Amino acid sequence: MSANGWLQFALFSLILLATVRPVGIYLARVLEGERTWLDPVLRPIERLIYKLSCVNSAKEMNWREYAYAVLGFSAVSMLMTYAIERLQALIPYGNPQHLAAVGPDLAWNTAASFTTNTNWQSYTPETTMSYFTQMVGLAYHNFGSAAVGIAVAVALIRGIKRTTSGTIGNFWVDATRSFLYILLPASLIYALLLIGQGVPQNMHAYTVAHPLEQPSQTQTIAQGPVASQEAIKMLGTNGGGFFNANSAHPFENPTPFSNLLQMLSIFIIPAGLTYTLGRMTGSPGHGWAVLAAMFVLFAAGFTAVYWAESQPHPLIHSVAQTGTATAPGGNMEGKEVRNGIAASSLFSTVTTDASCGAVNTMHDSLTPIGGMVVLINIMMGEVVFGGVGSGLYGILIMVVLSVFIAGLMVGRTPEYLGKKIESYDVKMSMLYVLIFPLIILSLTAAFVMAPTIGLSSLANQGPHGLTEILYAFTSGAGNNGSAFAGLNANTWWYNVALGWDMLFGRLFMMIPVLALAGNLAQKKSVPPSPGTFPVNTALFTVLLVGVILILSALTFFPALSLGPILEHLVLKAGQLF
Repeated sequence: MSANGWLQFALFSLILLATVRPVGIYLARVLEGERTWLDPVLRPIERLIYKLSCVNSAKEMNWREYAYAVLGFSAVSMLMTYAIERLQALIPYGNPQHLAAVGPDLAWNTAASFTTNTNWQSYTPETTMSYFTQMVGLAYHNFGSAAVGIAVAVALIRGIKRTTSGTIGNFWVDATRSFLYILLPASLIYALLLIGQGVPQNMHAYTVAHPLEQPSQTQTIAQGPVASQEAIKMLGTNGGGFFNANSAHPFENPTPFSNLLQMLSIFIIPAGLTYTLGRMTGSPGHGWAVLAAMFVLFAAGFTAVYWAESQPHPLIHSVAQTGTATAPGGNMEGKEVRNGIAASSLFSTVTTDASCGAVNTMHDSLTPIGGMVVLINIMMGEVVFGGVGSGLYGILIMVVLSVFIAGLMVGRTPEYLGKKIESYDVKMSMLYVLIFPLIILSLTAAFVMAPTIGLSSLANQGPHGLTEILYAFTSGAGNNGSAFAGLNANTWWYNVALGWDMLFGRLFMMIPVLALAGNLAQKKSVPPSPGTFPVNTALFTVLLVGVILILSALTFFPALSLGPILEHLVLKAGQLF
């Protein structure tokens, strides 16, 4: 650990926090239908979209109608992507490498992955997906899935804000405005910045080069429309790479500035949505308290990963692992030298906090403690900033449970921003919380107990092998998409199982969120009383952090103790003896 590393963390944090208020205000104006500076250009396009789609933008939906729209949109767009992958070889445009059609199980897995904002990739992108598939099938979902997440989040905020209302908004309006006014213009500006940093954006066939050292040999250099997909993959917290190495590839992430820009773009919308929450509900202090809880967990996670990766790896003795003024120290396995320990640790923390999945270092090569922390980041359920939209509604579920626990402590009906939290609200919140570990632990257990389909794909046995399987299903259900690369998941069983894992972890968890929003919207507002627990104080932030950690620890500690914790103890024992 070095002063330079902490300076990188401080700079990132200061820039991020400076963006929260302006981004949050803009998001609130867009999602509330207020006038923005883009209206003269985009409002006519928005109206045209509604007209062509036969959408009545003035008609609002109850929570069931909203849920049907979310599920229907996801199903149709998933089917479209599956068809594009299966017909890839027959589509004449955008396939200069003449890549074959994607197999049925891999196409299913990929369609489910991008539909759910997971972007888990069981394939090598530059040798599997054509430019057309990348742009029309996959990049489209990077916009669509992010817009769905924002729409569900704002529906829940409306449920908290409204009183005696049977509706929570219009999904088609929320998704369209998120797409047009937030994701599209931001991605356009961001892509131009990336092009300026050296990220390719073209439709050329791959370049065949002759290395200077061996002129008789050839090297194929992949390229393509990278910058446009890179921009939305980060802003939409999608994470799917144009290249197999993802953001460790110099064409995706060529400079220190692009590295900083990518990390900021992952957090910028989820962080801004906390201010949007406070502004729309009329309680700015509550938005800051929620942001504070997120930031505390983020800072703690970075500190743990940075410390763990700064330690020499106990099994590597052939190279020096002590840091100097010109060379990084610690565990450099699986990391780019140009990024070093600090930037790699920060990127790994950001991407697993935000359910993004983009990586600039290989998580399978992290130390047991470092790997455990990034795994726990996902296990907390998309609440440390989390995905675009999904992070906000995930932590609001934890807020409801925290308020309920606080009410139990003082022996009175809990209240949250003027709404009484009753049994139905707690049931929906607990359903959301229980679905997540049920999916992960059930699938992990099933594949661990099936050697021919589960263990045969492992590069490692023992506790690290268990962690690889656990990480895969956690990443899928958490809609993260990063992986412990020692597991070859491109098999029929893993592709199919992970596809369902991602769909359940995304769509099934949205239903109780929308049900909670609908129930809260119907309630009357009650004035605060002396027994009301304030949700805009430091004490509330501490309670919220405690509830998140306790729920995650109680649920996943047995699995973690058999995986990364045991691996750490084995390595320490080997170092001692």
